[in-house]
This record gives sequence, structure tokens and C-alpha cells, in this order.
Amino acid sequence: MTTNDRLGIYPGTFDPITNGHLDLIDRALHLFDHLLIAVALNPNKNPLFSSAERAQLIRDSLPLLNAHDWQSRVEIVEFHGLLAHFAIERKALSIIRGLRAVSDFEFEFQIALTNRSLAPNVETVFLMPNAKYTYLASTIIKDVARHGGDVAPFVPPAVLAALRARFPK
Repeated sequence: MTTNDRLGIYPGTFDPITNGHLDLIDRALHLFDHLLIAVALNPNKNPLFSSAERAQLIRDSLPLLNAHDWQSRVEIVEFHGLLAHFAIERKALSIIRGLRAVSDFEFEFQIALTNRSLAPNVETVFLMPNAKYTYLASTIIKDVARHGGDVAPFVPPAVLAALRARFPK
């Protein structure tokens, strides 16, 4: 990465990564030279998968991207603490956030304004996923899998295998 490259950070818990997340990663790669996928270590959440497992599931899913050159442009890291401080530390141009529905907007707007006050030179970019993914949420995916539902249309194959291993029928 050179000093003129545009770096975007796509943060999230990714517990687990879904096809909607992959769609946003693809979209972000059209806007940024490099993308940092930041797997959040949030002590307020009780994730199904460890941060290392979540990062590996992302790595295993990235070959499905349409962006053929993702290998040289994507980095996956685990982080904790304030996202704004992490963005400054990594010299990111933008924080990428997904908006699925109007209900996401108010919460994301508050976070974006807080990040702007903490890191005035880092912009938040809101991306909307393909319409077929607007209802997907990791929490819903886990609940469907936990109760024996078929989540194959919603997640990459590596995630499907991991969910089946966690919730055998």
C-alpha cells in the first residue's frame, strides 16, 4: 500500500459473515484501493464464534468475491477499543457501514457523528447491499440455524459448514 492509496475500514462483529457482508465488501472494493476488514472484539456481545474463527470464516469466504484482485487489497484484523482511534492509527480515509433498512439509519447516524467528532478527517460511507440481502442479519442467521432451518442461501459455504458443526440436527 502506498501513501496515496485510499484505505477503507469495514468494521463489524461478523458473527458470522453473511452474503450481505460479502456484497458490501465487493461494493467497497470499487471505492477503495485497500480494504481493512476489522473484526470487532466487543465485550458486550457473546459471539457464537471466537474472533479467530470469525476472521478465518471471512478469509475462507473472500474467494467468492467478484473483485478478482481482492488478495492484494484486503486485510483482515481483529481490533478492540474505539473504532475512530483505530481508523486514525491505520490512516484510513473512511469507515464503511452497511444500511439494510431505515431502522438501521438512526443508530448508524449516531455512531457516524460520534466518530466524526473523534476523528474529523475520517468519513463514514454508508453502503446499501443488494436488495436480496436487505433482511439478512447474523443474529437471524444464527437463530434459523439453531432451530434447524436452512441458511444455505444466506451464507458462504464455509459459514454454512461451521453453523452445521455448531448446530447438528
